[in-house]
Amino acid sequence: MKKTVFFIAICFFTKSILAQELLTPEKLWEIGRVSALGISNDKTKIIYSVGIPDIQNNTSKRKKYAISINGGNPEEITSTASLLLNDRISPDGKYVISSEDVKIKNVTGSDHYKDLPQSNAYIYNTLNYRHWDTWEDGKFGHVFIAPLINGTPGQAKDIMPNEPYDCPQKPSGGEEDFIWSNDSKKILYVAKKSYGTDYAISTNTDIYEYNIESGTTKNLTAENKGYDLAPQFSKNGELAYLQMKRDGYEADKQDIIVYAKGMMKVNLTGNRDDIHVEGFKWSDDGQFIFFWAPINGTLQLFKVKNTGLTKMLPYVEQITKGDFDINGIVGQIGNTLIVSRTDMNHAAELYKVDLNSGSMQQLTHVNDAFYNKLSLCKTERRFITTTDNQQMLTWVIYPPNFDPSKKYPTLLYCQGGPQSPLTQFYSFRWNFQLMASAGYIVVAPNRRGMPGHGTKWNEQISKDHGGQVMNDYLAAIDALSKQSYVDKNKLGCVGASYGGYSVFYLAGIHNNRFKTFIAHDGIFDTKSMYGTTEEMWFVNWDYGGPYWDKKNTLTQKTYNQFNPSNLVDKWNTPIMIVQGGKDYRVPIEQGLQAFQAAQLKGIKSKLLYLPDENHWVISPQNSLVWQREFYKWLGETMQ
Repeated sequence: MKKTVFFIAICFFTKSILAQELLTPEKLWEIGRVSALGISNDKTKIIYSVGIPDIQNNTSKRKKYAISINGGNPEEITSTASLLLNDRISPDGKYVISSEDVKIKNVTGSDHYKDLPQSNAYIYNTLNYRHWDTWEDGKFGHVFIAPLINGTPGQAKDIMPNEPYDCPQKPSGGEEDFIWSNDSKKILYVAKKSYGTDYAISTNTDIYEYNIESGTTKNLTAENKGYDLAPQFSKNGELAYLQMKRDGYEADKQDIIVYAKGMMKVNLTGNRDDIHVEGFKWSDDGQFIFFWAPINGTLQLFKVKNTGLTKMLPYVEQITKGDFDINGIVGQIGNTLIVSRTDMNHAAELYKVDLNSGSMQQLTHVNDAFYNKLSLCKTERRFITTTDNQQMLTWVIYPPNFDPSKKYPTLLYCQGGPQSPLTQFYSFRWNFQLMASAGYIVVAPNRRGMPGHGTKWNEQISKDHGGQVMNDYLAAIDALSKQSYVDKNKLGCVGASYGGYSVFYLAGIHNNRFKTFIAHDGIFDTKSMYGTTEEMWFVNWDYGGPYWDKKNTLTQKTYNQFNPSNLVDKWNTPIMIVQGGKDYRVPIEQGLQAFQAAQLKGIKSKLLYLPDENHWVISPQNSLVWQREFYKWLGETMQ
């Protein structure tokens, strides 16, 4: 009898192990993508949507749900109209705001020559002739206001007439860029009121106040020369927004500013050198602002008291701690905050946070059944001593069922940005869980140029793209290579954007450490990058200026010593290059030059060209091709 019980127990244990599956590219595209829509008007339900990619039709399907604030079974809903406040309608219910494109400038051949209506020519006299993935066509996003008559919008009025400026901001601004004042008398909107070449070299967005009664517009942030973004009113009518101080520096420290009683602007987070605010939300009583920000390799939830016109020093308090990311705030219900949370093993779900203890309770369970079938990956913090004797946080992600007695191929992951945090994010392309599930250890260093480790650490990468940061990368992979379970003969290096630049640069200096490289939309030649990228403020700030400024030693270092194309003579390792055809941030010649160089040098190389993708990969089928080619290449070159 005991033998029988023992045998059954062994069989059950074995079956449970075998039931654990590994994440694959195909499985990754089965995961529900949870997005919060808000808290119901009666504060009893959380409203959210779930997107599921439809690979066959190359689209995505999205459904809406409501769930009790105490959890339980969600209810599918068809409309949110009766559940959520429509913030496009003025608080007094008299008006509605919207945004639509308006033709302001003549750009095309048919614009200039009415007798040539079939012309597809574009004629430009200034920069910003293309942006992100779109050529300038003379149309600009404008804010419109319309009276509501028995619930139906009347004649809409453009509050930015004849202005060649955009609201929302392109390419990624949304309805958060134009909002109502609490008294329904004003509309606040974000715009960068510069055009053409001036637009391309500046980051100076401002927050404008449009007075409905007088029809006049006032710039509320004219004194600040960097970004002013994300205006939001408290229930008490106080205005808060995000601000960066320096014009042209897109990765400057981002702080929360409160325009106290319309009299004085107070920086609530400026006294914390390690805080770069990603987003925020007012508390219900207007006494605090909750926000999320990178800190030591994660995104955490914080709060700061609204000190307003008092002489109190703002005090920032961290609410949550742990190896996960808080990447969005839905809203407050009493002493509870509803947030979105991810980690390297789990896509976004919604959680409740106790504001006193920081403890968390999962509310949505969209992907629980999916993950319960998977073998998850261990993630570990390591601190690596860099060549300048600093301690650098490095995430290490291990394959499921990791066995330290075995040897594993290992990938150095190079983050983009260049000043983007490397945290417990869950990407549907650069997915660490997927890489580890394919049998690779992943080494992801928080190298120079990442927020969450102090302003000095973050800013050290500017004008030094090929300097200390490259030593940071090599310090990380060299430290991990000393571990017995790392196969030093099977090391790879992968990355996108600045990470792609890093791959191209490391290919010329790695001294045979790596067996393979993958670079996605990476900068290969800094000189032609300056000549073709659209947001000139980035290269002006990070490169130090144009390549023809021969007297600027920092600039010349960028175009010579830190230029990957000048290191091609040292390339000797297989490399795969991915390039989006509509990527105007890192334009197409970057990837094509790199592939051509590798081919002419006789190096095993592959080009994955995605003609309709921009700096990202959006469509489901192209994304799946990307995943399959990524792992196919690693399989071919890491043997």
